[in-house]
Amino acid sequence: MCQHQPPCPPADATDRQAAHVVASHPEQGWSLLCNGTVLFEDTGVLLPGGQSIPPHRPAVTNVPARRPRLSPGGSRRTRGRRYAPARARRTASQRPASWCSKRH
Repeated sequence: MCQHQPPCPPADATDRQAAHVVASHPEQGWSLLCNGTVLFEDTGVLLPGGQSIPPHRPAVTNVPARRPRLSPGGSRRTRGRRYAPARARRTASQRPASWCSKRH
């Protein structure tokens, strides 16, 4: 019987998979839980009495792929770029004097 506090859920409970792992064999795809349940990586379960529960995977729905949004006035190639590449940037000392704005 389980010695954990609080005790692990029994094998016949709906939350049986919340029990602590006693032995894990990920290379083989299964784990033995404290309540005697064998849990498989595909979410299938083998109960202590020999009863099996098939994998319960979420239903897959066909959702159409979203097309990428283009920014106003931009193309897919330039989308997301705010500035010129690093090699094309000019430092403050490389900027022409006409670029400098003087505030009075």
